[in-house]
Order: sequence, then C-alpha cells, then structure tokens
Amino acid sequence: MKQFEANFDGLVGPTHNYAGLSFGNVASYSNAAQASNPKGAAKQGLQKAKALADLGMVQGVLAPQERPDLYTLRRIGFNGTDAEVVQKAAKQAPTLLNACCSASSMWTANAATVSPSADTRDGKVHFTPANLVDKLHRSIEPLTTGNILKATFNNDRHFKHHLHLPEHANFGDEGAANHTRLCSDYGKAGVELFVYGQSATNPNAPKPAKYPARQTLEASQAVARLHQLEDESCVFMQQNPAVIDQGVFHNDVISVGNQNVLFYHEQAFLDTEAKFAEIRRKMNAEVHFVKVSTEQVSIDDAVKSYLFNTQIITLPNGEMAIIAPTDCQENPAVFAYLNELTTLGTPIKQVKYFDVKQSMQNGGGPACLRLRVAMNEQEVAAVNQHTLMNDVLFGRLNTWVDKHYRDTLTVADLADPQLIIESRTALDELTQILKLGSVYQFQK
Repeated sequence: MKQFEANFDGLVGPTHNYAGLSFGNVASYSNAAQASNPKGAAKQGLQKAKALADLGMVQGVLAPQERPDLYTLRRIGFNGTDAEVVQKAAKQAPTLLNACCSASSMWTANAATVSPSADTRDGKVHFTPANLVDKLHRSIEPLTTGNILKATFNNDRHFKHHLHLPEHANFGDEGAANHTRLCSDYGKAGVELFVYGQSATNPNAPKPAKYPARQTLEASQAVARLHQLEDESCVFMQQNPAVIDQGVFHNDVISVGNQNVLFYHEQAFLDTEAKFAEIRRKMNAEVHFVKVSTEQVSIDDAVKSYLFNTQIITLPNGEMAIIAPTDCQENPAVFAYLNELTTLGTPIKQVKYFDVKQSMQNGGGPACLRLRVAMNEQEVAAVNQHTLMNDVLFGRLNTWVDKHYRDTLTVADLADPQLIIESRTALDELTQILKLGSVYQFQK
C-alpha cells in the first residue's frame, strides 16, 4: 500500500492584518500597524499549495476561522447588534478587538498534533487540536479547529479526533510547531519528537527569561498518551531557552524534520547529543542530523529568514527538497548556506523558493502554513476529497478570493462593520466549495 505525507495548508482569512499580537515573535512585533494585503496573502498561499500538488505531493487546504469572533466579544461583555459589538470593542478595548480579528489560524502548523496510524496502538490517525493558551488571539481557535479537522478528516474508521488539552498554563500546547516525526518510511512506525520549552511542574527546570515558553513537557506527554503512542515511539527534548529569548518562539523556527532527516541549528536544543542518541536507538535505522553552525548562520539570520521554518518534502523520485521563502534568497549568509547544503551528500538535493512575504511579515513562513498528515492510500481516500488541491479547486479558490477579499487592510479597518458581512459571506461560500457543513458559529 502506498504511503504519503500530505500537507494541509491553511487558507489565509479575509481579516489578515498586522496587529503585532504575538509577544516573542520578532516578525509579528516588528511589522505591527503596517497595512496588510489579505487578497495577496491568500493568493501567495494558494500558489505554494498548488506548486506542491504539481510536484506530485498530496496537498490539501484547511478553512480559515470566522473573524471577527463576535462570540468571544459577546462572552466578554460587549452587547448589541453585530455592528454595535464591534464598534463598542473598538472604542473601549481595541486590543481585544484586534485579538478577535486575528487571521492566525492560517498557520496550521499550530492547529494540531497529528500521529499517523503506523505509530498508534489502535491503527488510526490521531488529531489533537492545540489549545494555544499562551496567546489570547490564538486561544479562541481550538473548538473551531476541531470542527474543521473533523469535517476534513471525516471518517471514524480511519481518523480519531480528540478534544484540545485543558486550557491551563501547565498544558500549554502549540501543536505540530513543536512536533516532528522521524521515520525510515512514512508507512512504517517512527519516532515522534516532542520539543518543549519548559516543564510547568518543575520550578527548578531551565526556562527562558525574556519570552514565554509556549509548549510544556506536560502537554507533550499528554498528547502522546491520547494518541496511544508507546514509550519507544517518543522522544521528549527541550528547546534551548536562550534561543527562545532570541525570538525562536516555536521549535519549527530552529529545526525541521522529514523522514530520516533532522535539519537543525546547533543552538536549537538542550542535551542534544544524549537525545540524538535516544532517537538513533529508538529509530533503529539511519538518521541524518544536518547541523547548521552559528558560524554558518547566526540565530538572528535564521529568525529573520525563517531558514528552519522551511518545509522538507520527499519528492516522488525519492529526493528531498526544501521549500523555502524568498527571504532565504535575500539573506546572503542563508542563501550561501542553502547553495552549499545541496552539495553535502545529505538526502536534501534541491531548494525551491516561494514568495510568502505576507505571512512572513506576520511571523510565519512556509512550514507554519501547513499541517503534515502521514497517511496510506486508504486513508487519503477517506479524506474529504473536496479539500484536496487540484486544478479545479485552485481555480475556484482563486475566484473566491478575488470575489471576497480586500487588497488592503489596516488595523483601523477592523472596526468596520462591513468586514463582518464580507467575512461571513466569504466563509459561507467556502463551506460549500469544500463541503464542510456547519463549522462556524454564525451558521448555527
């Protein structure tokens, strides 16, 4: 039976904006208050997704969430008509309105953690939405994320969906942004590498001093239990607190893996050699640890270019390719390194560059935009086929974006009641294109 690693990219939502909501995310903060281009952002994401489908990859899309989130605004005391709720929030608590208008669900690497059937005791693909408790604008996502995942992976025989972890700081969970699966083949049992920022229950454990450690060891362990993973299938590794304090807010900003390759910066982890030895033992197969030294690429350059927030994919011919943002081309040190990388004899043989600057400026690169789901051909066939990228869907989604999205959006525009109507109209049509049913609050 054929095995695949599918990429499900988040569609950029109609309220894509730069409000600078993510403390610890250097790009998000540094571009705060600039005007965004929701239409351009959505089309950049679609171009990348279609390009991967054209390379022979299984490529899907995940719907954006309803924004403005009027349900949350009403829960915290704003009342009246929809327009009145937004205008009151804009006047009395603009930061809360900005949070409830965030289009951050586009970064589906944060959406959930996924374990393939080859690793789980019940032989199903398991999904746990991330609770994202560290950031207000993301903590309002999990229930709708679960609804969208259930509508996309909608076959109980093959897929198991869990509720997100308890919404408590001890269980801060940021999804696949801190999770990498290593394996000799997608269809064979592998090792799931859970990277955490701190242990919430051990006050003496290392942790960053400046920026928050969003993923806890306790959350990673809980997800592993829910997904019915054996101890020999898991490695729990701590991210270096010093790099978190330099803007590495998730592990996928400092390392990325695919099959038997882990591409990482030498400052990424604590106890690196001991944990790599554990991975080798549990894999019982060849593993390529591709290290980038500080001398080759500084942490600052890695964060600015999102060198490690690239995707590594295995092409149909068996070669691996890096899917990188054009920002990597524009950074001299990073571009020189990537040119050298393809000559070093690792499985990585190609680098392909894509313009995703609208996402990059808000703090997320190519890898942030996708959720990886390893599946066999029966499981791929069980996915909601209307969400899988092809020429027809690409055309329909581009037409949909052209019809509903603005070319320019400022933070001040979030108070425009017309944006509510535009967003709901767009999402209502999208649920029909993707055959999602009622996944949004306004549809209930």
